Amino acid sequence: MSGIAPLRVATVGTGYFSQFHYDAWNRIDEVELAALCSLDQQQANAVAERYDVPAIFQDMSVMLDEVRLDLLDIITPPETHKAMVEAAVARGIPVICQKPLAPTLAEAEAIVALAEAAGILLVVHENFRFMPWFQQARRVIEEGRLGQPHSVHFRMRPGDGQGPRAYLDRQPYFQNMSRFLIHETGIHFIDSFRYLMGEVTAVYGQLRRINPAIAGEDAGYALFTFACGATGLLDGNRLNDHTADNCRLTMGEMHLEGSGGVLRLDGFGDLWWKPHGGPELREDYDWEARGFGGDCVYRLQRHVVEHLLTGGPLVNSGRDYLTNLRIEEAIYDSSRSGRRIDLA
Repeated sequence: MSGIAPLRVATVGTGYFSQFHYDAWNRIDEVELAALCSLDQQQANAVAERYDVPAIFQDMSVMLDEVRLDLLDIITPPETHKAMVEAAVARGIPVICQKPLAPTLAEAEAIVALAEAAGILLVVHENFRFMPWFQQARRVIEEGRLGQPHSVHFRMRPGDGQGPRAYLDRQPYFQNMSRFLIHETGIHFIDSFRYLMGEVTAVYGQLRRINPAIAGEDAGYALFTFACGATGLLDGNRLNDHTADNCRLTMGEMHLEGSGGVLRLDGFGDLWWKPHGGPELREDYDWEARGFGGDCVYRLQRHVVEHLLTGGPLVNSGRDYLTNLRIEEAIYDSSRSGRRIDLA
């Protein structure tokens, strides 16, 4: 890509998770951070100084009108997304938008529709499938080592949801989300399960709230049936932790099973391969403990840049991502009704 003019990127938001976006953009040679927008002037100044961002705005519309941009990165809470995407699309600017894409499925569908009607690229910042352990697991499947897939089980235990101050120090709006475990966090695993196992044909959900300090559910089970015949289980609980130096590195532990053996993920980012009838050995693969989740934010943003510059393949376009959101909606429907929901 040498010799290509850098992509001019602007960002909206300077909250907790934005640090990983700014760090990643700063490490991509083909990107120039041209501007940022934030209502928090102090945070905006600090980010601009650290990453040498030349222009700061408090009004996103003004920024979009005054700065020539190739891409807008939206890093704000979901209730703000529709208006922001609409403003960018009206000016012909491609968008990466953080998840949750919108508070409701209907609003997410409206956001995708307005981008598509204008012919403007919309990518959802769904980064978990870019975690290196999931990408290596996909390679194990593609190599044929797993054989016929049987099941995937993820035990999610970040351990950050106990007590009245749960989430307040990092992402305080979590406490007020009426839908939480699946809408905010479980959606990552819906996408990752589809990445590994293929399309989902049915779900069953059983969700509950344990911590009374929050509005939404923070524990539960989601069962998946996949078109390939395999099954999946997301066992989610944000209150308890698991064995790890950093419980938010992998967010938990996974077993991926097939006729050829079992691939196990631990809380340290290590994968362990046990062929059927043989000993379990550490899977040899490379990844860097940098940024968030094995540098998955960088990997996603690098992926989008390569798409914009070369026209290469793209995952998690707005249209593609609606499938995840419809699965999410079915899990909530199942939990309310107590019945399995078929998606066909």
